Amino acid sequence: MARPIWKGHISFGLVNVPVGLYAAEKRSEISFRMLDGRDRSRVRYERVNETTGEPVPWDQVVKGYEYDEGKYVLVDDEEIKDALPEATQTVQIEDFVDAAEVEPVYFEKPYYLVPDRNGDKGYALLRETLRKTGKVGVARVVLRTKEYLALLMTHGDLLVLDVVRFHEELRDPADFEVPPRDLEKVKITKKEVDMAVRLVESMTSEWKPERYKDEFREKLLAYIEEKAEAGDDAPRPKKAAPEKKARVIQFVDLLRQSLEEREGGGDRARGASKNGAAATKRSGGARARKGA
Repeated sequence: MARPIWKGHISFGLVNVPVGLYAAEKRSEISFRMLDGRDRSRVRYERVNETTGEPVPWDQVVKGYEYDEGKYVLVDDEEIKDALPEATQTVQIEDFVDAAEVEPVYFEKPYYLVPDRNGDKGYALLRETLRKTGKVGVARVVLRTKEYLALLMTHGDLLVLDVVRFHEELRDPADFEVPPRDLEKVKITKKEVDMAVRLVESMTSEWKPERYKDEFREKLLAYIEEKAEAGDDAPRPKKAAPEKKARVIQFVDLLRQSLEEREGGGDRARGASKNGAAATKRSGGARARKGA
């Protein structure tokens, strides 16, 4: 079993539940190193003064905050340390809110909370209370040297602590121009809405996240393994054919064609369900272009 990041308590009111905090995320990125193509040696980066071009030794590197263009306030490590929150091992719940009120854009990174010694009763009580009330706990927690806002919620039989973004970390939606909710103003008819709803319903299935794989990562890893064995003579991955530019088709025609394929295509439609959402998002996708 994985090792906990820390062991501490969930605290709300006078109740304390001993828990261990575990990372829920498994890193899956494929990392590459920068090499010199002539002899495959690692490429190192130098710290250089942008004015003189001269290397800067570590003992001369300082931290500065740019408060105006080209103007900096210098801050040393001790000053930063003094401003850091006190490191505690507590998930301090400040409020409870309805889970449905929290927009997805706030979520950032999940952690699993597992009961520690003698914590089963309090853990189970908190979990079932959250489940019964439909609430999530709004909490503060210090991870390493930074204080985070987080939401405490249920996930099956687990309690999950999901770090969320502070409101000021998100751009104001009002900064962007989007179509109004009044569909008549964008000339969308009731017929188009009804057809779009039917299409969504025909593509609806049970949420099973294990069905969805990182196909790019799997393909790239397979090629890397093949090249590690065969050397530079390994056949290159087959490049996807470029999409052909489609002629303009009326949106309602795309909806109608998609519905016909979903409702009358039998096995073909079910086989296409994996890519249906993406294809619809691209104005009908490859099937619509083919039909055009």
